[in-house]
Amino acid sequence: MLQKESSGLIKGIHHISMKCETEEELVRVKEFYMDILGLKICREWDGGLMLDTGNGLIEIFTNQAGEHQLGVIRHIALLTEDVDGIVIKVREAGYEVFVEPNDVDIPANPVYPIRMAFCYGPLGEQIEFFCER
Repeated sequence: MLQKESSGLIKGIHHISMKCETEEELVRVKEFYMDILGLKICREWDGGLMLDTGNGLIEIFTNQAGEHQLGVIRHIALLTEDVDGIVIKVREAGYEVFVEPNDVDIPANPVYPIRMAFCYGPLGEQIEFFCER
């Protein structure tokens, strides 16, 4: 786990943001993040909501039309203690897992041993399920 330091101007990541184009997308997003992954709404307003991940927020805008595009941010990583269990739930809900659960030793100094898997979310976002081992 990263150690917290308070010496800089940035104190952490507050939230990531996604948007739904239709009411149907919003229903799928709520079902995925709330019913399958178990996140809770911490704020809701006309046109948006925020879901609590435990150490950051996912903001969902619900009032904008537009084209979904994958930008320079490639994925979001959600910390879990059970990568395999979440992958089972995600797959049973019909979502594509495109990287199966596996152990990786990131060749850092020191070596960083993790377990991880990836799936596509309801808006096409790439989600990594991540656990230190």
